[in-house]
Amino acid sequence: MLLPSASRIFSHRSIGACPSSIATPTTLRSITRSSGSTKASATAPQLHRRSLLGSAILGGSLLGGFMQNSGLTVATASSGSKYEKVLDDPKYPENWPFSPEDFARFDELPDGLFYSYPRLVTHIDQPAIGALTKFYSQVFPESGRSDTALLDVCSSWVSHYPPGYKAAKVAGLGMNAEELKRNTQLTEWTVRDLNLDPTLPYPDNTFDVITNCVSVDYLTKPLEIFKEMRRVLKPGGTAYMSFSNRCFPTKATQIWTSTSDIDHVWLVGAFYHYAGGYTPARCSDISPNPGRSDPMYVVHASKTA
Repeated sequence: MLLPSASRIFSHRSIGACPSSIATPTTLRSITRSSGSTKASATAPQLHRRSLLGSAILGGSLLGGFMQNSGLTVATASSGSKYEKVLDDPKYPENWPFSPEDFARFDELPDGLFYSYPRLVTHIDQPAIGALTKFYSQVFPESGRSDTALLDVCSSWVSHYPPGYKAAKVAGLGMNAEELKRNTQLTEWTVRDLNLDPTLPYPDNTFDVITNCVSVDYLTKPLEIFKEMRRVLKPGGTAYMSFSNRCFPTKATQIWTSTSDIDHVWLVGAFYHYAGGYTPARCSDISPNPGRSDPMYVVHASKTA
């Protein structure tokens, strides 16, 4: 059973570093910060955990576990970001390798309760925000076009799009009406809990771009949602899933909190892969100051014709 006090604590705080050992089969492991020792211990639900999961718990990684179990090896590169190289040859298993338990959360109370009041805060630091905005400015269609449509999934009061960016349609899909109302970059918005209803309320072939900023870790039905994203993208349109190492740990999925950043790249790439109808996913490591500010990764793929 969820500890109510934990839910209240995390729902009233700005987002924190996402521990890779927040959940184990029976307990919340102690969390140790590099700046000091902060320990939290509580009884968690009894959840099945496969031995390959948990880089912090087991000294391995999600990626490495799949490679070992399939008799394959992980290719290494002599230069470039190791995060970007993960998707060069991901060697995904033939079939969807995840179980429903992998997408369970410590807090299984309705998400509508957790997001019932607005959080007008940013969830990554300013250097990471700047890096993401710069990335968007490099990959978005030209501003001001009358035939361009963008969708921000899991949107909030700010989308981190380039200042002054304009498109014919900029739709936001989020959990809190007050937050969405304050997002001046949106031309329209809809409140929807994608963990209850993973459909996107838009016609086929609507959007040139779909974005999701630091929220892919909360999706409990990622395969359905990635299929929906493909449906509403125009042929050749691109989805950009950005994430850091920060989260509301009671609401992030077990597979996310028990694995590392490099595993997360592989995992998000897997969502595209098994959804089908996308080009091979790629990762852009846009971390502005590695080791000194929040890391930032974008895993992206385009809809095939």
